[in-house]
Amino acid sequence: MVILATMPTIPGYTVKDTLGLVYATSVRTRGMLGKFSSGIKAMTGGKGGAYLSEIDKARDEVLEEIRRKAEGMHADAVLSMVLEMTEILEGFIVISAYGTAVTLEK
Repeated sequence: MVILATMPTIPGYTVKDTLGLVYATSVRTRGMLGKFSSGIKAMTGGKGGAYLSEIDKARDEVLEEIRRKAEGMHADAVLSMVLEMTEILEGFIVISAYGTAVTLEK
């Protein structure tokens, strides 16, 4: 399994080879029901469950995709990984991840 890390090193390992940049992006929307329920929550207060659910799904998709791409490069890890989230076109969530695919040595 490929290790995903936001730090530039993994304790107990050294970087054997740098394979290059690996990235992934997910775009999701809340849909009409999610927008409606979030609108109600915004007026009455409370946790925006529909919105949080879509963020969780997008993040999971991005992490799975970056791991799959790194495996395709025969990497052991993705180091210095960054996750970014933004909203575009009212209601579209974009989550991107990128980092450096590497092979490791104990």
